[in-house]
Amino acid sequence: MTATAPAPSTARARATAFLPRLALVLAAMLATLFTAAAPATAHAALTASDPTDGAVVATAPAQVTLSFSEQVAMGDDSIRVLDPQGRRVDTGELRDMCSGNTIRYGTALHSGLPNGTYTVAWQAVSADSHPISGAFTFSIGAPSATEVSLPTTTAGGGPVGIAYGIARYAAYAGFTVLVGGAAFILLCWRRGAAERPLQKLVVRAWVTLTAATLAMLVLRTPYTGSGRFADVFDLDGLRAVLETKTGASLVSRLLLLGAAALFVAVLFGVYARRLEDAGTEEETGRKEGEKTGDTNDLTFGLAIGGAVVSGGIAATWALSEHASTGIQPGLAMPADILHMMAVATWLGGLAALLVALHKVPGIERSAVRRFSRVAFVSVVVLAVTGAYQAWRQTGSWSALTGTEYGRLLLLKIALVAVLLAVASMSRKWTARLAEAPAALAEADAKVGTQVAAADDVSRETESVTVVSRETESVTVPADPERAAQLARQRAALENAREKRVRDADPDRAGLRRSVLAEAAIAVVLLVVTTILTSTEPGRTVEQEAAGGSAATAVPDRAVKITLPFDTGGPSGKGSVRLELDPGRVGANTLHLWADTGDGQPFDLPEIKVAFTLPAKDIGPLPVLPDQAAPGHWTASGVQLPLAGEWRIDVTVRTSDIDQTTVQKTVKIG
Repeated sequence: MTATAPAPSTARARATAFLPRLALVLAAMLATLFTAAAPATAHAALTASDPTDGAVVATAPAQVTLSFSEQVAMGDDSIRVLDPQGRRVDTGELRDMCSGNTIRYGTALHSGLPNGTYTVAWQAVSADSHPISGAFTFSIGAPSATEVSLPTTTAGGGPVGIAYGIARYAAYAGFTVLVGGAAFILLCWRRGAAERPLQKLVVRAWVTLTAATLAMLVLRTPYTGSGRFADVFDLDGLRAVLETKTGASLVSRLLLLGAAALFVAVLFGVYARRLEDAGTEEETGRKEGEKTGDTNDLTFGLAIGGAVVSGGIAATWALSEHASTGIQPGLAMPADILHMMAVATWLGGLAALLVALHKVPGIERSAVRRFSRVAFVSVVVLAVTGAYQAWRQTGSWSALTGTEYGRLLLLKIALVAVLLAVASMSRKWTARLAEAPAALAEADAKVGTQVAAADDVSRETESVTVVSRETESVTVPADPERAAQLARQRAALENAREKRVRDADPDRAGLRRSVLAEAAIAVVLLVVTTILTSTEPGRTVEQEAAGGSAATAVPDRAVKITLPFDTGGPSGKGSVRLELDPGRVGANTLHLWADTGDGQPFDLPEIKVAFTLPAKDIGPLPVLPDQAAPGHWTASGVQLPLAGEWRIDVTVRTSDIDQTTVQKTVKIG
């Protein structure tokens, strides 16, 4: 009697159903890893310019200067000044005017510029590796029509920005699975080194991380520059990238991935074979002490080597991105490395556990319990490093509850708490797991007998020998349809065996469901974290809002001071009345009135102002006001980036040789 095996549609359905679940796990890894990449401070921002945006100056300036909130990287072509017809009027040479905490760059302009509206377009790379750009206009004499259109796209955007972002997040996912999968094998389930599903998981993670790193390296030039994919072939641009901090980090990551490849080869080669040999010797009753000792030594060596390599790979992010900028970078970078390692060990191990539960149903209860303990330690490290990162990003309890960033962070903390609650359910399922239930052994033996019988029949009917007229023998299938039918039967029986083994212990099914629930919550974390990356950190928001509270010294009115001066020359005595409106952090309008000793307007040949914040080592920030009327000067868009005790220096010149500087300290909110 011929038995007809069912088509393996059920197996395909199960495999198809497994793919979305695995995708959820990968999304969960991205969700938590994005925490490590969330900004510690906002990207570098343009805080001031000279001339200011929209300013109308009486005479052509000798140069254009830009001030930034943090260190940036700029090249000779980073600042371009265009006349109303779109022609460049700058010299193309970048001037580094940085001093202390003042980050300022400029470019000289050609002399004899005619009146009209000029456009300044700039582009830079902030210290956290993200490109920034902008544009503004100023006018000489009076505004005019201009043929220059301000750019509508920002640096790092467009298709190139999307591709770079995908590669960046794929690198995080690959790192998580690579480190977490290897840690799961070495710390929790050594026998997993010989299991094909886990080998595929870790190797594919290595390939993903390597491919993503290469993609980021070749896309770096168009990502921070033109935004055109064709520039990936620009060798000069690639050479320039290699000289940057980010380029050096990517190359270092590739070198470390070479060491990681050797680690993976030993883990799934020599190490897996030694474990199999040790298991065989134990089963046959032979001595295993020497073999077990060698295996333990190799395990220890792999654990140390893997920790060093994975820590080095994590450092390539910490040394080139957000942790390397902002406050306390010396402490933030090690904390970021520990954060990424803990995330990878937890969520990467979670992915490995899910694959093992689904594809290798023979995983022991002790292995799951060991992972539970490893995950607990990882969560403790995450809590400590995450709290420190949250402090860097918010800075105070008021920023945590009173800013949009802080409220999103609280939501994220709540989601993590829910995730930990579901993880505690997984621990309960782990405690109820059966090591080797009788039903499991019976089902395994029954299906194994069926598979063996099918193999015997297959061997008997697989082929016959046909002798030709020339007495040459050729082996051909006796019945191709029958052979295919038997192959389907073997596949169906094998799939049935896997299903029986998985379902024989209902507690294992419960554990798989709870692990999937953890992954689903992590997907929500992905959405919240993505929003956080584009939200201004609470620390920055509170610093900006500090103007309202610090302004109590000058509530609801502009800063007004009077400074007497004496240049020492004939008719060199007078006073300057200064008004800074609104007298807050941010943009202000400056008015100056110069009076002679008898109270008449003093038409000075030159007057200059500079603002300095000694407590933060900011400044002097120079301001060259324009004369609006005899004895009256004004300047708009005077940017004061922080609140504090600002010193205002006013330089007055009454003749070609007579000049003096007077100063006064005022509280600016």
